[in-house]
Amino acid sequence: MQTNNHQIKDYSAELDKKYGAPGTKEREKFDEEAWNFYTGQILLEARKEAKVTQAELAARTQTTKSYISKVENGVITPSVGVFYRLVAALGMRVEIVKPII
Repeated sequence: MQTNNHQIKDYSAELDKKYGAPGTKEREKFDEEAWNFYTGQILLEARKEAKVTQAELAARTQTTKSYISKVENGVITPSVGVFYRLVAALGMRVEIVKPII
């Protein structure tokens, strides 16, 4: 995406132009890929902070080093069960909070 020297004022409008409006097939695909990348980056940073190798994390979670690499690179999304195993193996927790209205 052209950032115009970081002078974009409305990122939503830029995303709409490039990937379509929210709810369109193209935007849903982009959003999913963005979440995959974001999730992978969180897990990658947590693994590095814990000083755990991909192979060690794979062993702890009954997956493979290749699988861990694909998750960290945003290529695949782990199932909910595997995600929770990854989080627990890294000494993290998932907190689901109901918003206060």
